[in-house]
Amino acid sequence: MTISPTSRYFGLETRILERPDGTKVAYLARRLVPPPERFATLGFHTVVQGERPDHVAAKHLGDPEQFWRLADANAVLRPNELTARVGSLVRVTLPEGIPGVADA
Repeated sequence: MTISPTSRYFGLETRILERPDGTKVAYLARRLVPPPERFATLGFHTVVQGERPDHVAAKHLGDPEQFWRLADANAVLRPNELTARVGSLVRVTLPEGIPGVADA
């Protein structure tokens, strides 16, 4: 199984479950969401009417499929919570583990 390096599942261990009938099923280990303090803040985005998490990710991260990074950095489990309220702030960060200027 090949997982893109930009996927939230990249680097997770592949495990095998053996069913009672002997059938083997491959699956990915559980992904634990890192605590928000492990991300260096780049800035904030103010939500406008009609925005979705993928819009914000495209604008600030250059890839709409990276919306999950915004969700992780803002401690939300459901990405749509990021843009549910017009005027709310979405924290935009570097990827986990990359220190920012204040972290260096």
